Amino acid sequence: MLLIIDDDIAVQTSLSLLLRRDGFTVKTAENPAQALEALDAETPELVLLDMNFSIETSGEEGLKLLNVIRAGYPTVPVILITGWGTIDLAVQGMKAGAKDFITKPWQNDYVLQSIRTVLNLAQPKPAQPLSPSRQKLDQQYQFEHIVGEDAKLLDILETIGRVSPTDAPVLITGESGTGKELIAEAIHQNSRRRSKPFVKVNLGGISSTLFESELFGHLRGAFTDAKSDRVGRFELANKGSIFLDEIGDLDLSSQVKLLRVLQDRTFEPLGSSRSKSVDVRVICATNRNLEEMVAKGTFREDLFYRINLITVKLPALRERPDDIPPLVTYFVNNLKTIYERPRLTVNPSALKWARNLALPGNIRQLKNIVERTVLLSTKDELEISDFQKHVPLSTVRQESVRLPEIGTITLDELEFQMIRRAMDFYNNRVSKVARALGITRFALYRRLEKYGIPFDGNAD
Repeated sequence: MLLIIDDDIAVQTSLSLLLRRDGFTVKTAENPAQALEALDAETPELVLLDMNFSIETSGEEGLKLLNVIRAGYPTVPVILITGWGTIDLAVQGMKAGAKDFITKPWQNDYVLQSIRTVLNLAQPKPAQPLSPSRQKLDQQYQFEHIVGEDAKLLDILETIGRVSPTDAPVLITGESGTGKELIAEAIHQNSRRRSKPFVKVNLGGISSTLFESELFGHLRGAFTDAKSDRVGRFELANKGSIFLDEIGDLDLSSQVKLLRVLQDRTFEPLGSSRSKSVDVRVICATNRNLEEMVAKGTFREDLFYRINLITVKLPALRERPDDIPPLVTYFVNNLKTIYERPRLTVNPSALKWARNLALPGNIRQLKNIVERTVLLSTKDELEISDFQKHVPLSTVRQESVRLPEIGTITLDELEFQMIRRAMDFYNNRVSKVARALGITRFALYRRLEKYGIPFDGNAD
């Protein structure tokens, strides 16, 4: 049974008809007193709760009732109903324990999608060992491109296996090179949308002036260089999944535009006055601390709560060193096919040596080291010496790097010096500098402008 709590009879009626038509049993209440009576009579599977029950629109009544429900019925998930102008109230509700929020006027498909997702995630987790076995996970899900058996990784795979069939938005966090895109692809491949498009968007590489055109598309003549119509990434991903990488690099004005389409599931291409509807599963990723950014005001709190119903934090490779040898083997097996070297193998001592690499660039750096070694070695059996030629000293022993004493230099000054040194070392080649520093080119351009470091945009 689903319980709808709203003082508006029109809202009660329309939601009741929608949910009953979809097979749900529904009860309604128009004020907190009736709601508590209904809860005492029968515990619902889910509550749809309006934030206001009177002319006064502070939302205090809704928040108070939410707290009562959470205290008395902690296992019952709550979805909030709010107007676009009261999104801040919904964010307060999410902090208080609500699972999602929908805005008026709503889209019926989105309401049903949200309810199914929350109900699915509310189901008790089946009893199992502390960490699932890799063999069992591979029998249940498609994880063939993800290598490793570390307990942290297996827990992550079990989590994404459970949430993939839902439409829950997922936020993937972790350092650069930890495999966030692979995890996003695995979520899509194990979802009901697997036969539909999976569209990748690197938000760190899109300037604020091109944001709308790239994501929502444009019509011919919408701006000076718009010589033909262009379909945006959201429209390309319709019925499938969209992967928004580097979402932490998005400026505030673009965040508002993104929130609108995530909230309303509609957008307008540049130059058009007609809205288009879109049905997508949203997966985001970042190597930045969004909670800190929210606290500093550089990332919208309402957007943060919209994208992170499920958060997956990927461990750095140094946190799962036993997975380094099988990763090396996996990369070599792929490369010997690509480069037509079927007899290529790795000496066991080299695999053991690789386990102790620091690898600040994580899996991406390890893959680059292995590929360079394969390309430049003429041997059929790769040994420690073959790999050592392509490993930076800092990767072998990070502890030897001397950092300034605390208080002698600010973080901005240290960042400026590192960027300046990298620019000199790579002769101002921005793409190589960005790769060496582990950031996107767009992020590097912003820092070059911030510190007034001269650069040539055509140097690459």
